Amino acid sequence: MKTHLLSALVLFTQLLHAQFNSQNITMLSNYDDSTIAAEPALGIRYNGIWGWSDGNGHEYACIGASNGVHIIEVTNPTTPQLRAFIPGCVTNAIWRELKTYSHYLYMVSDDGGPNCFQIADLSYLPDSVHIVHQADTIIRTSHTIFVDKNRLYCGGVRGGVFSTIPAAMAVFDISNPATPVLLRKLSDDYPGISYVHDMYVRNDTVYASAAYQGMHIYRFDTLTNTFNQIASLTQYPASGYNHSSAITGDGNTLIFADEVPTGLPLKSVDISDFQNVTWKTNFTSTLTSTATPHNPFMKYNHYCIVGYYQDGVQIFDVSNASMPIRTGFFDTNPTDGAGLPNPNYSGCWGVYVDLPSNIILASDMQNGLFVLNANTALGQIKTETKSLHLYPNPANNTITINLANYMKPEIKVYDCQGKLVAINFDTLTNKATANIGHLPAGIYNIIITDNKGAITSARFQVAR
Repeated sequence: MKTHLLSALVLFTQLLHAQFNSQNITMLSNYDDSTIAAEPALGIRYNGIWGWSDGNGHEYACIGASNGVHIIEVTNPTTPQLRAFIPGCVTNAIWRELKTYSHYLYMVSDDGGPNCFQIADLSYLPDSVHIVHQADTIIRTSHTIFVDKNRLYCGGVRGGVFSTIPAAMAVFDISNPATPVLLRKLSDDYPGISYVHDMYVRNDTVYASAAYQGMHIYRFDTLTNTFNQIASLTQYPASGYNHSSAITGDGNTLIFADEVPTGLPLKSVDISDFQNVTWKTNFTSTLTSTATPHNPFMKYNHYCIVGYYQDGVQIFDVSNASMPIRTGFFDTNPTDGAGLPNPNYSGCWGVYVDLPSNIILASDMQNGLFVLNANTALGQIKTETKSLHLYPNPANNTITINLANYMKPEIKVYDCQGKLVAINFDTLTNKATANIGHLPAGIYNIIITDNKGAITSARFQVAR
């Protein structure tokens, strides 16, 4: 079966960058097909996002939508082109998740109805894609999937070989990519885990987000085909529905998101020693934001790129696990879902960060695909460093910062544990003054970012 270019269905819009609030991230293009209808429950038109490169210089965005999966070439990131459309087994879908292995694209959905598992061969692009599996015989639905080496992990999987009993998580052998073979269910070894919403897997170590049961870390033994738990974190500040995670390149820091209730912060966890997994801090896009982080991803070892409901794409430097620092953002949904059935579930679903060109792909549930240049936010373009003068230091009741060299600065203060501190600065033309009489004695860090990307940090001491 082939699916061909459906250019007649495409409306490509190059939206003006000025429409979207941003810092250190530039929009290269936006793709939105106006014929895609919003599903009625939440008003979602687009969902999961993934990327694929053919190894010959051609790059593609694979984006899920309520009606199926759209394959969009982004080799020229300023002029994305639809190359194929794969109709879903169900329409009005809220969830679609996508991953690739070699030149195969795996597509799942967690929606009801006559659903199915789809696998496409992408090697014929840009001309077409070939569907090599479309049935409910292996699985019918899965909430999330992840590929590690030649294994496909599925979270919240139902139907197919699982018959009428769903599996919290399962792993398949995809040595033959078109015919996955079940290796093991998590319940075979740990029946007490009722549901795994998502999982991040690296070298057979599985970081399983088990919803209200917290974070559980397993090692999948490929010799015995068994799961062995090596760590867990089930109690931590502002816990909720443990949703998804990512780890730094050195494997020392885990970042995860809790989706429910809305507005919970991201969590930073030290996993350098599995015998002593330690929560470090919570952090948010801004001090006052009530938006919800949805899906985190990692790039360049220590930059965490997060698809955020309502707040778009947020990038944090997490090299210091106790004090993550936001280095850039791009708000893909300036209206924050106004007029939708539940505005809390609007905005950015996820991002893809691993194309050879280093462009960032983002999926906004209402506004489609965004192709972004985040090189400045990711430290690839050095921003201007400015000197920072603050006084008095040590301070007691007030502190003043000289802002003569800054344009529209954003000022954040963190305590020595890396927690964001609520301080109201009275900003005048060339200085900002704040009352710090409520702060306990100790050392504090100030981070200032201006509208040209200049980032400056300094420390001050509160003495009592």
